[in-house]
Amino acid sequence: MESIHSKTPLLPVIILSGQAQIRDAVKATHMGSAAFLTKPIEKDKLSGQVRHTLNVSADGRKNSGFAEGIIYRSNIMAELVDLSMAVAATSVTVFISGETGTGKEIFAKAIHEGSERSEAPFIGVNCGAIPEQLLESELFGHEKGAFTGAATRHEGLFQAANGGTLFLDEIGDMPLSLQVKLLRVLQDMEVRPVGSTKTYPIDVRIISASHRDLDEMVNSGEFRADLY
Repeated sequence: MESIHSKTPLLPVIILSGQAQIRDAVKATHMGSAAFLTKPIEKDKLSGQVRHTLNVSADGRKNSGFAEGIIYRSNIMAELVDLSMAVAATSVTVFISGETGTGKEIFAKAIHEGSERSEAPFIGVNCGAIPEQLLESELFGHEKGAFTGAATRHEGLFQAANGGTLFLDEIGDMPLSLQVKLLRVLQDMEVRPVGSTKTYPIDVRIISASHRDLDEMVNSGEFRADLY
């Protein structure tokens, strides 16, 4: 999946497996597979899924209701809306780059609302507006007594957004220590609250954004290359 999407990110992919677990299906969906099927499979079901996937890919751009809150004229914006519409039909992780005030969160919401997760929560957090310790607690949650002031158990935003979309705005401002923990969540599709020994499975689509140049930040060591 990583290899395919690095070359052709909008190519629909169906995965068929005879030994998969639920966790594998969740991870494959998160990585952008159009469907995850298990063996043995009936011919009609396989054919129907292929037809459905091709229809989504071919006809997705005809959805006049997509991104109704975005007003534009330029060809560049039209291309961005078309690209967002195609991406919305998958669960692939999305990064939006652009200057402050150019509407990155509006596009993130449009992608969520145009996806199969639209009925589930869309939760956004500004990674640069919250101190590091509080941001860790906000994202991953914490157990009672995990730190001074933690009087009750707190469910993090990953769990709150389960089934939906978590929008990490200004991810370029996230401290390196939290970048490591975020990478682990993306790899394992499970989260461990601060002060807990237990992990919780999650099914969350990640959309992130930044006005900073993450390529330059990777080169300067300010942003993890593996997370990027």
